Amino acid sequence: MSRVKDQFKGYIHFIRTQGVAGFAIGFILGKAVSDLVGSFVNDIVNPLIGLAFTRFGNLTDMSFKIGTASIGYGKFIALFINFFILAAIVYFGIVKLSAKLDQAKDAPPAK
Repeated sequence: MSRVKDQFKGYIHFIRTQGVAGFAIGFILGKAVSDLVGSFVNDIVNPLIGLAFTRFGNLTDMSFKIGTASIGYGKFIALFINFFILAAIVYFGIVKLSAKLDQAKDAPPAK
């Protein structure tokens, strides 16, 4: 039983020292932001782009035919837009904001 207890203590030590909990929280929040951006692109952006191409009701429905094959390029475009919006959110919302917060933290106090 002591061996199991030692293994459990080692596991808890690993969780604490390696920042696994912070990583898990970041992963969960990242998934939530990804779902939010995906919904924005799929439910707002894609239908608006689809309106620009009146023969399609939605961007993801866009396709063309070559012989009997149907090439659906609309979903690819939607995922491409989703990627760039998510990348912009990560860059401006996390990278730039954290750099600005670091600068504010390192700046000497105003007199």
